Order: sequence, then structure tokens, then C-alpha cells
Amino acid sequence: MNIIAKIAEELGIGEWQVEAAVSLIDDGNTIPFIARYRKEAHGTLDDQVLRALSDRLTYLRNLDEQREKVRAAIEEQGKLTEEISTALDAAETLTEIEDIYRPYRPKRKTRASVAKAKGLEPLAIAIYAQEKKSKTPEEMAPDYINEELGVTTVEEALQGASDIIAEMISDDAELRKRLRYVCLMNGEITAKATEEDVGVYATYADFSERTDKIASHRVLAVNRGEKEGKLKVSVVFDRAKAMKIVFSCHVKEGSPCTDAVIAAANDAYDRLIFPSIEREIRNTLTDAACESAMKVFSLNLRNLLMQAPVKGKVTLGLDPGYRTGCKVAVVDATGKVLDTGVIFPVPEFKRVAQAKATVKGLIAKHKVDVIAIGNGTASHETEVFAAEVIREIDRKVAYMVVSEAGASVYSASKLAAEEFPDYDVSLRSAVSIARRLQDPLAELVKIDPKAIGIGQYQHDMPEAELSSALNGVVEDCVNNVGVDLNTASVQLLARVSGINAGIAKNIVTYRSDNGAFTMRSQLLKVPKLGPKAYQQCAGFLRIPEGKNLFDNTSVHPESYDVAKKLLAALGYTDDDVKSRRLQDIGERVAGIGETKLAEELSVGVPTLHDIINELKRPGRDPRDELPAPMLRTDVMSLEDLKPGMQLKGTVRNVTSFGAFVDIGVHEDGLVHISQLSNRFVKEASEVVKVGDIVTVWVMDVDVKRKRISLTMKAPKQQ
Repeated sequence: MNIIAKIAEELGIGEWQVEAAVSLIDDGNTIPFIARYRKEAHGTLDDQVLRALSDRLTYLRNLDEQREKVRAAIEEQGKLTEEISTALDAAETLTEIEDIYRPYRPKRKTRASVAKAKGLEPLAIAIYAQEKKSKTPEEMAPDYINEELGVTTVEEALQGASDIIAEMISDDAELRKRLRYVCLMNGEITAKATEEDVGVYATYADFSERTDKIASHRVLAVNRGEKEGKLKVSVVFDRAKAMKIVFSCHVKEGSPCTDAVIAAANDAYDRLIFPSIEREIRNTLTDAACESAMKVFSLNLRNLLMQAPVKGKVTLGLDPGYRTGCKVAVVDATGKVLDTGVIFPVPEFKRVAQAKATVKGLIAKHKVDVIAIGNGTASHETEVFAAEVIREIDRKVAYMVVSEAGASVYSASKLAAEEFPDYDVSLRSAVSIARRLQDPLAELVKIDPKAIGIGQYQHDMPEAELSSALNGVVEDCVNNVGVDLNTASVQLLARVSGINAGIAKNIVTYRSDNGAFTMRSQLLKVPKLGPKAYQQCAGFLRIPEGKNLFDNTSVHPESYDVAKKLLAALGYTDDDVKSRRLQDIGERVAGIGETKLAEELSVGVPTLHDIINELKRPGRDPRDELPAPMLRTDVMSLEDLKPGMQLKGTVRNVTSFGAFVDIGVHEDGLVHISQLSNRFVKEASEVVKVGDIVTVWVMDVDVKRKRISLTMKAPKQQ
């Protein structure tokens, strides 16, 4: 297989681009580094395309490795033919390779192998040949009776021959390929309840859908129902159609042996072929569903991590609770903890006045700008409490409900204990909630992405593949934003291109022992951070107060000379650079032209373009260009909602069947995929993403079940 050509075709890019990217990957470069600093080499492919390319490269290389293993195994048996070799070369999946290998794979004891041991293979071959003038099977069988080998009757001989023929038919790779395709395109997935009350699986109690049409979330739902013993799931296919295909490949009309082969073919299909194909189809559908779910999860995670931070705001974090109270933490604009405490804002504890006095005191003392409220137990009561406090004070303060998914995992972790040794677990959660509002990316990198709660059926995903996909997203986001070398945590540094956990700890230790970094080049003094790691990481690390302006940009040290020559060509002085007076750089570049400048400086246009953008705004955070988070000052309850009501909300989760939107009533409302737009929507992610601020209208409210149905289709004007 020409892997380069295959990947280029699948991704719709040039073969030269794939070849360049593969070469860079094989040289040990990270995806963020390749995407950002080798644009000329691969034609400006973005990180997501490069990750898809890398994943496909790994799969196809593994496929080729398995192909050659099978080829060698068949050749070792002396059975490799040109036909088999050609079939192996044409195989595009591991399943196809396994089909080809099936007849030659060492088998455990089977009915056919037992029959062969009894000397019945020649009889089977003679019957299967279906010669028009041959004897009948009953006439042939007596010649194979052999009491020493355990064949004592004609019936035993014929049964053994039939078992061998059934296995021969079952081992036909081309037949299996045809049947698998036809069944996948025309079969049905069915689910039946195993008991009267199947709870959340009631939708699937008597369910069927075509295998080529079933949505990924339904595949995962019936799989989970089956795993929990609530559903019996099967693949159903028209047996008569299947047998026509089997007969067309293996049955010859007009022979005395035809009926015997037909009987063996029926046995092969029922006992060997269809059960295997059913498993394969279930696996194919599950793999596709998992891949789809992982894409949704990855997209949600990317959008969550890249939400606009609430910068420069003193934040009060509230981790709601009933019996143990609501934990409070105030952090300054940089995330440093200023104060902590516990209040009881829920009316039933009759300590609301005391709680208000405490919170008002903290707001006044620390000049709090915004309140972050966790969305867990007692969240709604705490939200009502916060809204009342805001109405009763003169200071302008707003609040936002923040997802606390994973906060308890973090607060109980060794990492949190090291970060906050003087605080108990619950107070650490309050700090984390406050910091999530200030900088989602910096705080969420401390938590296993799977614990953040923005996917669907994530616990049913293959662990290794999901972790790889999500870790790739985190890495891309961290490197896209950039990291302050002098303030970043070990966890944040460990996500930077070229830096592992060990090197990250060494950076923090070096920083602690030697003071703040003043130049990127000092990184080379950090133990175990060699030239290759420096090349991969340097451009993603920022030093805002560094000696060199370029150290606070994503301009890579290898391009510093180009950047200096650019500034000189544009007429900037050293004083201009030192005082950061470069705001008109765009106009000066336009006067000469990027292409001409690139030629004069012997650099690619993409790299020059990036350098210019960085010098326009040193320390630029791409998240600052996104819509700000939606802050509230008042609260509603579920009972306040009425059909037709127009509201603004924040998209909290996107699934394959729709989007969940926080409209400020504690329970997120569902915008079904059919209600996202007036046009047909195949994937919800085409219309919305996590963090979007959207306008919705209430369709229906089920107060008892706490379900809200929303639409993004504006109602028609009367």
C-alpha cells in the first residue's frame, strides 16, 4: 500500500504535504511544533489535520506490519500464491487481512479438524467438486469407513465431510467480505427488553433500525443496555438473500452432490459465518460510534478549554453544599488565594443572614468583581442567595454558574494536596471553581479530561484511544494559547510541546532556586532539557517581563534574526523595540508588501506573517478575541419558565443528538438537533459549540422530571 497516497486521498491534501508531515513526525517533532513552526514545509496544515494524519499513519503502518506477518506465516506453510499475495496487497482493513489468513491460521479443535483427522478430507473435496457425472455422496462414503480412525458408518463419513465443506465455505474471504458489506448496508439492529421495566432504556425496549442508518448515540445506548442486562441486542438480516450469495459462490447445479453442498452451506452460514459477521458488524458499528463520540468529546473539550478567560477580576468561588455548608474562597486576579470560609446560605439552616454578612464582608474587604458558583448539589439555592446579595450591595458584582465536573477529583488529588497543603478538600474545590472562571485552560489541565463531563458515553470508550485523543486536544490548546514560563504550574508546563512531567518539575525547581526566567535561552540550563526539547518548546513559552521583546511572543528563537532584520527593514529603532512601540507595524508592512519582505529576508510568507502578527500584539492571547462568558445578576427557577419565553444561555455540552444550554435555572435545557436551525443539521457541532452564547425559546417544561425543551428556531411573527 502506498501510505502517502492513501492518506493524501483520505484527507484531501497533496501527497507532498503528507510526505513532509510524515518526515517531520518521524524526526521526533511534536504536532504543535510542526503546525506552528514548519508551515512552509507542509503547506500550513493545522494541528487537527496533522493529528488526523498522524493517527492514520500509525494505523496504516500497523496494517502493513500485520499484512507482512500474515504473508510470512502463509509462506512458511508453503501455501503462498500470487493470488493470495495480491489479495493481501489489496486489503484495506485488519478484518480483510484476517479473512485471508483464516484458512491458514492454526485452528483449535473444530468439527472439521476432527473430520480431517479421520481421513475424510478427500471425501469432502470430492463432494464439494460437484462433478456432473460423479457418484452420489452415499455411494462415495463407504470407501472412507475406517473403524481404526473412528468412522464406522456411512452417516458418520458424510457428516464429517459436511463439516469440512462447511469450514471451507466459511473460510472464503471474498464471500465473507460480500456478506459483511450486504449485511451492514441492509441489516437491522434490534433490541428487546429482558424485563418489564428497563428504566432509562424504555426507548429501546422494542427497537429496530437499519445498520447503515443507526445514529452513534443509539449504538452506544443499546450496547450499554445489553451490558447492564436490560436489553438483548441482535443483528437481523434476510437469510434468504444471504443464502443466494453463498450458493452463487459455492453451489453448482446439476450434480448428484449438489444437495449435500447446499446442506453444508446452510450449516456454514448458520453455525460459522453469520454469528461471526454479526460480531464483526456490532464491532464495526461500535468502533464508528466510539470514534464519533470521541470526536464530539474532543471538540467539546477544545471549545471548553479555549473559552475566554475572565481576566483581571478578583473572584469569589462558592462550592455549594447542604449539611456541610457552602465553601467559600476568594482569589485575586492572578488566582492567589486571599481568603476562605464556610457559610450556610440554604434557608432551612436558618443562617442566611449570617451567610450574607460574611459574603458582603469578603466582597468589600477584597473588592470582589465576580462570583463563581459550582453547579453541584444546592447550586440553585446558592445561586438565589448570590443574586440576593448582589441586589443588596452597592458594588457592581455579577455571578456565573461554573461546571464543577472533576473538581472533587482534583481537590482530593495528590496534586491539590501539594498545591494547598493547609486547606481541606472542600476548600480546594472552592478555589478551583473560582479559578475555572478566571482561566479555564490553566485550571482544567490539572484534571483528567475524561472527568470534565462534556462527552457522551465516555465510560464506554476504549480507554487508550480516548485518552490519546483528549490529551492531544489539551496539548494543542495549551500550545495555541502559550504559557507564562514564570507562573505556569507543573501540570500546565507538562502539556507544552517537547516537555514531559519530569522536565516540567525541573523547570519549576530551577525557577524556585534561581528566580524568574529573564530569557528563553536559560531553559537550556534546566536539567534534562536538551537542544531538541528546547527547539520544540521554546516558542510556546512566554516571558512577559523578559529582556527580549520576542520572548513574550510566539516568535521562535530560530527566527529571532529574521524578526530583527524585519524591524530594521521597517525602520524601527532599538528604543522603539524596548518601549514596545510597534503598533503601526501592519501599515509599514503594507507599504512594502509581505511577499517582497519575505523574499528580502529569505523567509517563507507564512512564517513572516506569523512574526508580524505577534509583533503587533506581544503576549497576545487568542482567547481574548472570543465572546466573553455570560455573567448574571439575577436568577430564575424552573417554575418561572413558560412556553414561548425568549432567553439567552450558554452552551454547556454538545452531543450527537443536540446541545444542552444553561439558561440560569440550574437544570440545562436540551435543544434537540432538529431544533438547532431551520435547515437540516447532520451534526450539532455544525451549529453550536461549548461556550457559545445563544438565544433560545422555551418549547416545553416538565417540572416533575426537571426537563426543559428549547429551540433555536425563532418563532414566526403573528
